[in-house]
Amino acid sequence: MREGHRVIDFSMRHSENLPSEFSRYFVSNVDYSTGTRSGERRSAARKIKIAIDFVHNREAVKKLTSLVNEEKPQIAHLHNIYHQITPAIIDVMKKAGVKVLMTLHDYKVLCPSYLMLNKTGPCNRCKGKFFWHAVLSRCRDNSLPRSLLLTIEAYWHRYLRSYEGVDLFLSPSRFMADLLVHSGFEKSRVKVLHNGVCPEDHPRSRAKEDYVLHFGRLARGKGTETLLRAHSLLPEPITLRIVGTGPLLPELRQKYPSVEFTGHKSGGELKEIIRNASFVVIPSEWYENFSMTALEAMAFAKPVIASRIGGLPEQIEDGRTGLLFRAGDVNELAAKMNLLIENKTLRKELGLAARVKLAREYSLDRHCRILVETYEALLSRV
Repeated sequence: MREGHRVIDFSMRHSENLPSEFSRYFVSNVDYSTGTRSGERRSAARKIKIAIDFVHNREAVKKLTSLVNEEKPQIAHLHNIYHQITPAIIDVMKKAGVKVLMTLHDYKVLCPSYLMLNKTGPCNRCKGKFFWHAVLSRCRDNSLPRSLLLTIEAYWHRYLRSYEGVDLFLSPSRFMADLLVHSGFEKSRVKVLHNGVCPEDHPRSRAKEDYVLHFGRLARGKGTETLLRAHSLLPEPITLRIVGTGPLLPELRQKYPSVEFTGHKSGGELKEIIRNASFVVIPSEWYENFSMTALEAMAFAKPVIASRIGGLPEQIEDGRTGLLFRAGDVNELAAKMNLLIENKTLRKELGLAARVKLAREYSLDRHCRILVETYEALLSRV
């Protein structure tokens, strides 16, 4: 908006939404864990309808059609449209002559369960077309019904060629972009656009630096227990602070009582925790796309120890802006942690180099400039 563009919101209804003049067009919020809309009682018929809307949301199509006819936008920039809004809305925009971009925050277009993760680890069997693997492996919560619904959804949109209506896919990482192309997406329809943060919102100042920090969702594939085990191997005790919540929190808190679990933190409170950390660990064991955790740490000139997996090696240059280790390798992670604990000079050098890299490659200003240039190039296409 500061560049002179008018932004039109289209989303689902949610109690945490910011005020919007377009909220009357927003789609009803569905709680898929219960199969009901807000305030509704459960019933078999309602659950069937919700399952259909999960694949093709007719309410979203109807409301977006009205919004597009009223406002006549030039560009639609899609983010997480799955399930609540569904890819059915892409056709609405194409019929109205709207250019469509889509930022891929996860692997949903390639994998029905969006994580590219099965019981044994990272998985690339579906490749954007062989979706039946998700049913065989019960990729969604180890549930056959949920995995089947996600697979039906994926095949439905492949049959309808829903994603053919997207003019350009924006990938936050080169890793994801390469996966898309190798899975059959046209290279000309895929562009790498890294996420960005504002360095000025992360002022460097004297900090305590007396603990190791990990922050994010505590869920399968995040590698949190690998970090906890590595921490237990350190020769000298140092506080490990885990910030975040998720399904694994109760189990991990019980197994590792000496570790500080803070629960969810955000805003200024989270920034202060990052600023006072010695360094940050991202022990992911799935194909991390492009980590905002890494960017937040880099902005505060904190070195990051990260798994050598997914898009993380693009962000963290081993030995220059941080350290990398083989995903799941407890002993190597412990060794890298101990190296930074014992060498404060190295921590400072890596952290400063990380902040320089962020300001050069991952600033929010750079992200916005390239995004506007992308909009203009797309609009110039015949």
